[in-house]
Amino acid sequence: MAQVFSDMYNSTNYDGIYELYDTGMKKAFTLMETRNFFRENVNRLTGDIKTMGFVGFRDGAHVYRVEFDRSVADLVLSLNGQNQINGLFLSPPKPLRTPVIERNSTPVILPFEEEWFVYWGGTTEAQNYHVREMSQQYAYDLLMVKDGSSFDGDPKENESYFAFGKNIIAPCNARVVQVIDGVPDNIPGEVNPRDLTGNTLVLQTDLGEFILFAHLQEGSIIVEEGQEVVQGELMAKCGNSGNSTEPHLHLSLQNTLEMNDAIGGKLFFERILVDGQLQVDYLPVKEQFVKNTN
Repeated sequence: MAQVFSDMYNSTNYDGIYELYDTGMKKAFTLMETRNFFRENVNRLTGDIKTMGFVGFRDGAHVYRVEFDRSVADLVLSLNGQNQINGLFLSPPKPLRTPVIERNSTPVILPFEEEWFVYWGGTTEAQNYHVREMSQQYAYDLLMVKDGSSFDGDPKENESYFAFGKNIIAPCNARVVQVIDGVPDNIPGEVNPRDLTGNTLVLQTDLGEFILFAHLQEGSIIVEEGQEVVQGELMAKCGNSGNSTEPHLHLSLQNTLEMNDAIGGKLFFERILVDGQLQVDYLPVKEQFVKNTN
């Protein structure tokens, strides 16, 4: 949508921009007001858009740093569920947030001790539904599978799931910068949309990377904020808290502490076994079995 907007603006197709609005936006900002705003208040003063790059989020909307012919501004663009514009305004450029992390530079191991299954993982939407959400793009959902199933016994009991209660260990030397605990584990099949990440840990590496662990077991976190952890150290246990339908680990790399303000990055692992084969500096993808080498 940002590219469509840019193309329409540069071709002075202000009526086309108006047609991108949702119903509420059209009522608040009429066609005549849209034409006058972009022609007189923007284009006449700033010229055409030369470059337009995503820089982060502001109150849930996407923020783009826009370089015009004669000035620079921030464009804040918000869309509804039908991909229609329900919020749009220009403002003076604010200092850029933490730079985007393309991938981790800190060597990491998998944060568990046995072989796990990649339920979601990879860089395409087919492999990983997280790709749709900028704040957690490239995140993993990891669980354990035996004989094609993630549980054995009553599917309504967390204890039936192979991943539930498994140790979650530090993937690298880092500092604990966020701990959320006290969120009850869900009955499998139900979710808690109020506490999205459930019981949560966030680590910060020496290189300023943030690694988030979500849906941990209630009461299992044994590290504290400000604590330094070493690679392989026990931190918590896998649970089923928050926006989770069954016990699993949500694992993601972020460029800042708070997930809602973050831009996700790719998390590669230094040396792991993937379907029994050694892989070096590897990003696992959907339906692969992964395990540390020792």
